[in-house]
Amino acid sequence: MFDFVDAIVGGVIPGKFIPAIEKGVRSSMVDGVVAGYPVVGVRCTVFDGSFHTVDSSENSFRMAAAIGFRKIFKDAKPVVLEPIYDLEVRVPEEFMGDVMGELSSRRGKISGMDREGRFQLIRAKVPLAELHKYSSTLRSLTGGRGFHRQGFSHYEEVPGDIQVKLTTAYEERRAKGGAEDE
Repeated sequence: MFDFVDAIVGGVIPGKFIPAIEKGVRSSMVDGVVAGYPVVGVRCTVFDGSFHTVDSSENSFRMAAAIGFRKIFKDAKPVVLEPIYDLEVRVPEEFMGDVMGELSSRRGKISGMDREGRFQLIRAKVPLAELHKYSSTLRSLTGGRGFHRQGFSHYEEVPGDIQVKLTTAYEERRAKGGAEDE
């Protein structure tokens, strides 16, 4: 969500520059500020500014808005969100402990268990980033007898230590000039 509000009163910034300000903010949101991921959930209000009749241009307002947004956004202490998936795993009972331990190692949160005949159904919420190669791991743990289903559940804040790693890696890539590769 993005909500842009023009609250300029008295013409301190000519109306023709307001769209350039919005473009500058939107470009910073798309490029990301914290770790290179798009920014969501922002309301931006332009309420003051100044211009020079000779030196002001749409490009200067766009750039100023982008720089200003990045600075203000960082000062607001933003967080990185990650997709969390619902995971249902069906396994023979003898593999239940190993599978639950594996899910916990992937930052999974077990939300319930049920019996389905000779199988146990484990329900958990797991970050998508941790589900990479889960099918292979489950097959290995269960001798090919475990099955799983997954689907998007919601977004959740990334733990602080992981956010620090993401931010540090992003800043290192930017310093090398490679942030656009993401």
